[in-house]
Amino acid sequence: MKKNRVEVIARGVCVKSGMVLLCQTKGADITYLPGGHTEFNEKAHISLEREIVEELGVESVAGSFLGMVEHNFVQKGRQHCEWNVVFELGIDALNPEDEVIAAEDHISFRWCKISELKSAKLEPNVLCELLPKWLEDGCKESRWVSGGDFITEV
Repeated sequence: MKKNRVEVIARGVCVKSGMVLLCQTKGADITYLPGGHTEFNEKAHISLEREIVEELGVESVAGSFLGMVEHNFVQKGRQHCEWNVVFELGIDALNPEDEVIAAEDHISFRWCKISELKSAKLEPNVLCELLPKWLEDGCKESRWVSGGDFITEV
């Protein structure tokens, strides 16, 4: 039997021309920020850059740390608990006016207007509140911690 564990996910916010890059598992209802699981003893920003190469086949640069967002959910009958470590993300090779081609068959990518994050069903859904506020503040370094029912700026 597998023990319950917290998954550490490195995620990136890539914003260009008022659009944010989102990822989606094919056949799923929800979207999420690009990125993926950190490996044991791997720094989160390095994990993010590695995941972008794996998922998109392009180089990226993980920028400023924005915060940590907890996410608890049930998927295929199994309870999950994630700590999403979120960074700014620069991907020079991608632009909102171009189609984004995934390097992995099980996922797809698309650009979404910041104002449409809720209708895109972005998870963790607290990001629908945090990301527009961060952009309104001029993308100044922000540090937030979100867990369950609370958001704290630190």
